[in-house]
Amino acid sequence: MAVIKRFEDLIAWQEARKLTKAIRTLCRQGELARDFALCDQLRRAATSSMTNVAEGFDNESRPEFSRFLTIARRSSVEVQSLLYTALDDNLIDDVTFRQHYDMAGRTKSIINNLRRSLNTDTKRISEDTGTYDAMEPIATDTSDTNDTI
Repeated sequence: MAVIKRFEDLIAWQEARKLTKAIRTLCRQGELARDFALCDQLRRAATSSMTNVAEGFDNESRPEFSRFLTIARRSSVEVQSLLYTALDDNLIDDVTFRQHYDMAGRTKSIINNLRRSLNTDTKRISEDTGTYDAMEPIATDTSDTNDTI
């Protein structure tokens, strides 16, 4: 049985971190770098996804962890929506849009799978130690990452 003691060990947090890094890098490039308001909102949404996974992990109850994961998932969706703004304003090309949109979709899916796993009997949060026991690996269902546009 694997015991996750740090939020950094969660795949959901790792994926959100990758998304945050990719968005921060994107916002330093090309025409998008000149749109300070849009970049600020993109960076905040991506960072919110990552930090809410971490904050939720530090909670001592499943309902609170689940609530933070819901916020994290919604922040990933916000990134997807803001990417449309960048695309529509010709600040990014189609390939860049698709790469980042898909990354946000994967992050959203993994966070949602973690949230759903909190409601199963195979996963539990140990109230006394503040650790997350994973008796089985969390399935990664990325079926909703290929959303049609």
